[in-house]
Amino acid sequence: MFVHVESRRRPRLRWATPLLVTTCVVGFLWLALSPPSDRIAFVARWGTVPARLFDAGAPLWDQLTELPALRLLTALFIHVDWLHLAGNLLFLMIFGLSAERALGSRRFLLLFLLGGVWANLVGALTLASTRAPIIGCSGAVSAVVGAYLALFPRARLGLVLPLGVYLEFVRVPAALLIGLWVLLQLLFTYIGPSFGAVVWWAHIAGFLFGVAFAWVSREAVARRARG
Repeated sequence: MFVHVESRRRPRLRWATPLLVTTCVVGFLWLALSPPSDRIAFVARWGTVPARLFDAGAPLWDQLTELPALRLLTALFIHVDWLHLAGNLLFLMIFGLSAERALGSRRFLLLFLLGGVWANLVGALTLASTRAPIIGCSGAVSAVVGAYLALFPRARLGLVLPLGVYLEFVRVPAALLIGLWVLLQLLFTYIGPSFGAVVWWAHIAGFLFGVAFAWVSREAVARRARG
């Protein structure tokens, strides 16, 4: 799968997407090579634990020194399952490079970080009493997907599909595939306990944040396109 978007602008260095991919991969490898006890302790400390985030009864000193809200950010770069990591990075690469080209690297990095923090916050609110940590950048990647749809509503994705013994190349509207992805998120939200390990509301919140971020950034995008 790949994305092709026509552009009249001269290509510029896009560093944010490679930086985010590298950070997530390095973090995953570091955790994978750590002793299991250290890995569990690290995830529990730096993941977003909803019950700790909203622990109003915690001593003020603990809240000042621990900065529980910081975990909304650090959790984005924690992955303990390679399939989880690969899925996130695949979507980040497919949609991120084009979105970064339109937004600029610094604005794109802001989209990823703020969208991820917002998604984790919404996820934590829906699971306020849960002590299992929320980890991974799925919410941030959802924000990137939402921004991509707002920036390139008419873009088409090239797909290679297995049809019998042949591989067929087709081009389909990105809006169609992303729309199906959104419907799946809504469906999974209501399916039940079998999907309880995934914070689907965080994905949806991240997606909507990305759409809003792209809309607010439309003048900056237009200036970049003219530059």
